Amino acid sequence: MLLSLNYYFTHLDAFPFPDWFSGMERASEILAKTKPFLKTLLVEPNVQENHATMKGAAPHLYGNYYIGEGTVLYNNVTIIGPVYIGKNVEIMPGATIRPGTIIGDNCNVGHGSEIKNSVLFGGAKVASLAFVGDTVLGKSARVGSGVITANRKFDQSNATLTLDGERHDLGTDFFGCIVGDSSRLGANSVTQPGTHIGPHTWVFPLTGVRGFVPREKRVFAEQRVCMTENEVIALKP
Repeated sequence: MLLSLNYYFTHLDAFPFPDWFSGMERASEILAKTKPFLKTLLVEPNVQENHATMKGAAPHLYGNYYIGEGTVLYNNVTIIGPVYIGKNVEIMPGATIRPGTIIGDNCNVGHGSEIKNSVLFGGAKVASLAFVGDTVLGKSARVGSGVITANRKFDQSNATLTLDGERHDLGTDFFGCIVGDSSRLGANSVTQPGTHIGPHTWVFPLTGVRGFVPREKRVFAEQRVCMTENEVIALKP
């Protein structure tokens, strides 16, 4: 159950292709299916459609892509296909969308953020200067500024997830994080490769998480802040 698709995502209709999940059991299967799906959808028919409104300098578009109506691309956005972007998405200046990414409707990608080989359900938001790699964000999930979803182990072996003492191989050496519906990753938090976070869970800022995090939890690291006296020194201009 704790690996199942329905544990993390109950709003499959908040996705441009809801039938895409047919026959899928585990949440981790989403990432395995993304590349072949985009190959059929965009690469083989050589799709290059951009229906977005551009604000500022023109975006840098490479490869195959589909960008839906009502979407706004700000200056210096880079999109490297194959990439699918839905309707009414806002992508802020300097953001980079890398191959294998599907972004649902009404999402937001912040300034300078990078998204790689990831899936965003409708209403998901990524704030500024974050890295979302090989990751799935559920409906209305939130990723704060400076968040890193680490997506590869140091030894380059397959990502794993341990549940009830049993280690599950996730089938790939590139695997970031599963983030359930309406969960939040606070500013400058870090997730280790293979992390699974249930829906409606808040990971507070500056917190590192790994493994399985259940639904409807608040996760934070206890911190001790020290304060001492300081010299008065006029700093050089």
